[in-house]
Amino acid sequence: MESLETHCPNTWCPGCGNFGVLAAIKKAVNSLLDQGVKKENIVLVSDIGCSSKSTDYLDLNSFDSLHGRSIATAAGVALANPDLKVIVFIGDGGALNEGIAHLVHSAKRNSNITVLMHNNRLFALTTGQFTAVSPKGLKGKSTPSGAPEEPINPLALMFDSKASFIARAYSLKIDHLASLIEKAIKHEGFSFVEILQPCVSFFNNVQFYNEKVYEAEDKERTLEEARKLMEEWNYNGEGKIPLGLFYSKKRETYESLVNKLVKEKEGDIEKCLQIHL
Repeated sequence: MESLETHCPNTWCPGCGNFGVLAAIKKAVNSLLDQGVKKENIVLVSDIGCSSKSTDYLDLNSFDSLHGRSIATAAGVALANPDLKVIVFIGDGGALNEGIAHLVHSAKRNSNITVLMHNNRLFALTTGQFTAVSPKGLKGKSTPSGAPEEPINPLALMFDSKASFIARAYSLKIDHLASLIEKAIKHEGFSFVEILQPCVSFFNNVQFYNEKVYEAEDKERTLEEARKLMEEWNYNGEGKIPLGLFYSKKRETYESLVNKLVKEKEGDIEKCLQIHL
């Protein structure tokens, strides 16, 4: 088992939920390596924020992108080399605020990438501004009187955007998270894993999650069953919070479709050359 350690000192706050995510990604990657995946074929793409420091702490090929642009960058990497396993580390702010258009369109296209959205439900690196998934009433640096907006449900958004793999995990359930990450990476198509990742410094909801989360039954679901499970929790406070793989469907990837078009055009060029020669 490879440690995947680097020389970089870890600067996360003590108790940060990202430590659980880091442990889980190491387990998932090592499992893939044991199954014959080449280490050099695993590529990490980071965004901006605490979650994106993950690339500093993993001895794997990586690219540090701009805020909200990591998903578009990852989609380009996958299109350039379909043999790669491309994994995105992004926070809820980068995914659902700055980068929501890239998230939606990559899901719609079924780009063959895995998006790991570290959801601490606020902009943590900048010390506590609200994001699109913060609970209504959250008092933070940008909303001292409480956030006035209702939160987005990112799983439902991905469902409506035609993502072909949708899951939710919790950073303190490391083995369960590692299993979902491995499944997501092995899935051919757009994989979205929401990771509930507590920010103990600015929005410590560890006790809340410990009381609310449960692992849903691992089974195939109808569209109606999948949506019902995704909407069981409203991201404010009411209800239990299911974890697990909610929806998975095999469909042709964007990379495969584009490569077919390229080959068709190459054939047209060859025919044209044969006629004129």
